[in-house]
Amino acid sequence: LLAAAATQSPAIAQAEGEIRNRRTAFNRALAAGNVRGIAPILADDAQLVTGADSMIVAGKAAQLAMWTEDLNGPKRRFYVRTPTRIRVSAVGPMALETGEWRGFQLSAKRNWASGDYVAKWRRIGGAWKLESETYMATACGGTFCPTKR
Repeated sequence: LLAAAATQSPAIAQAEGEIRNRRTAFNRALAAGNVRGIAPILADDAQLVTGADSMIVAGKAAQLAMWTEDLNGPKRRFYVRTPTRIRVSAVGPMALETGEWRGFQLSAKRNWASGDYVAKWRRIGGAWKLESETYMATACGGTFCPTKR
């Protein structure tokens, strides 16, 4: 087993590095408010489950519309994801990223949320693309806190 793992390590390390670079590019695009910078990182059928209310955003077009709204106007938001682990599958061209996220409103930093996330990546057409992301809010402030039902 150790010999098999050692022979796979360079490919796995390379895949992990590529995914980390894609996550960095995604974070930079969010910071710049650059929705076009996010588009090539998302798979066409990408799914996102939001952190507080578990709203499902299905498909690349729907996500780009959501990001356009979040990244523009007086309520502009800023989000950062910080991976803590990326596990590349030996079964197929996919990987699972886990980590922590934080978001806040630029004009009112009292409005914020943070928590944990999991993201599934798939190698499509030679590039790693986000296939799904699920967020869970574990702390919040201001209007980013969900209302009690």
